[in-house]
Amino acid sequence: MSVININSSPEISKKYKNLRILYAVGPESVIEAYHSWSLGQDSPSQVSITFSSQFYEVCRELNAKGFVIAQSEEEELFQDEQFFIKRQRPPLKAKSGFLYHWGQVLSGLNLLGYALKFRVNIIIADSGTTHWFVLSLFKILGINIIPSLHCLLWHKYLPQRLGEKIVLALSKNLFKSQSLGILVASEDIRKQIFQLTGDKNQAICHFFPSYRQTYFSTIDKPQFRTNSNHPFRVLFAGRIEADKGVFDLLEIAATFAKEGRNNIIFDICGSGSKLDILQTKVEALNLTSNFICHGYCDKEKMQKIYSQSHVVIVPTRTEFIEGFNRVVLEAILAGRPVITSSVCPALDYVRDAVIEVPPNDVQSYADSLTEISQNIHLYKQKQQACIDLQTQFYSQSNTWKTAIKSIIQGHRI
Repeated sequence: MSVININSSPEISKKYKNLRILYAVGPESVIEAYHSWSLGQDSPSQVSITFSSQFYEVCRELNAKGFVIAQSEEEELFQDEQFFIKRQRPPLKAKSGFLYHWGQVLSGLNLLGYALKFRVNIIIADSGTTHWFVLSLFKILGINIIPSLHCLLWHKYLPQRLGEKIVLALSKNLFKSQSLGILVASEDIRKQIFQLTGDKNQAICHFFPSYRQTYFSTIDKPQFRTNSNHPFRVLFAGRIEADKGVFDLLEIAATFAKEGRNNIIFDICGSGSKLDILQTKVEALNLTSNFICHGYCDKEKMQKIYSQSHVVIVPTRTEFIEGFNRVVLEAILAGRPVITSSVCPALDYVRDAVIEVPPNDVQSYADSLTEISQNIHLYKQKQQACIDLQTQFYSQSNTWKTAIKSIIQGHRI
């Protein structure tokens, strides 16, 4: 288990002794992450270093009081002298329409209530925790705002709906002048902010997901053979939903089976609302030996599946709003080439190790799998690119924690 340095600088602690920070986060296991962090360990359920544990570290280093409100289907509360951490249900549960927008507003007002109750002077709000324009109320009441954008502001390849246009118009001033600074997970997000504000926005800080090199060092190097008797294993890791492209992969597997190509095996890792439907279809097509649904996989099991895999495929469809897609990055750190499209903004940072296909093009995904499974020169070229790209993603200078601290330390709070 990796050890985290939680020592704080005396000078920084003295300067920020009255700092009180509220962190609004999505459905993350923030209390589990806290207990692991307090023991100097990483969260056992996550491959990446959780953003909440990075938040706890920021608070420790700045001697700040920390308040975390996370979205969850289960209610849970923990507090000690420095931290108040709560998991709670969103006010309304709707994916679209008026109820969705009203729920987002209510979530923001709920956060405002906590901010006033705890007398916070900074709120860090993640994508999806409220509509961005609601945060303008915090500014009016003298609370500094740091938006943390993990997702695009709108669909990259789909026209904006009326509700989205209204929300974006109302949110423009937050990014223009009302934020202390803006955190973005990708260049695509930065471009959308520029497009929304006409290049007149607050300072933008990029960050990457954070990982321990020790985790990936235990993953075996891929053993590539063009022998048809040796299976070529394709890994999908993520939510089992239609917009994540899993049913496109099933279509490809069915086509390969009809062609008698049984040497390509798909390992499907993850849970989601469509997992049962997917498994039923796999059984109906008699593909259980070639299309294996593993369900949720913990860190140890993922290491084993990565070790036997050859390539990672990320077929996210245009209906889904990505912000970065950590699976692309995790594949690179595991030394596995990736097949994906520009729907995933992570592509901008790892293009040399990726086979890029047009979005939603099932045939192109199938053709790319065929090519890389039969072309050892192409495979080794992409695999070497993975190794060449890894260093930047282990650098502490590119972490969410470092970006947060740079914004706070750049201002007098």
